[in-house]
Amino acid sequence: MHHIEINVSDLKRSTEFWGWLLEFLGYSAYQAWEHGRSWRKGATYLVFAQTEEQFQEPKYHRRRVGLNHLAFHADSRAQVDELTTQLRMRGVPILYEDRHPYAGGPEHYAVFFEDPDRIKVEVVAPIQDRNRRGF
Repeated sequence: MHHIEINVSDLKRSTEFWGWLLEFLGYSAYQAWEHGRSWRKGATYLVFAQTEEQFQEPKYHRRRVGLNHLAFHADSRAQVDELTTQLRMRGVPILYEDRHPYAGGPEHYAVFFEDPDRIKVEVVAPIQDRNRRGF
């Protein structure tokens, strides 16, 4: 993957949300301009661009045609747990709370949540980490 560009309804709000999240996951600020920001990790970068007013409706919904969710690698189960704590401290609801952190199944250790535009985000612990711990 070279890059992903996501149009957002409120660039300031999305920059605050995605900036801390991506930096927590090891991304670095990459580009900034009046109507956009990006973060990079290795050769891949994510771009967030302000949606023009005339294109604000209809609002995004992951069940429509298009992007369903973004899934990121975590370094470990401990990183998933720390991220979950940080999300809760920031008031970000955890999706599938009743099944967390196994909402993806018994072998899938992850946290699911939404960004300010309700784009679903998933952060998944590596399989090797789960196997090493006997899961």
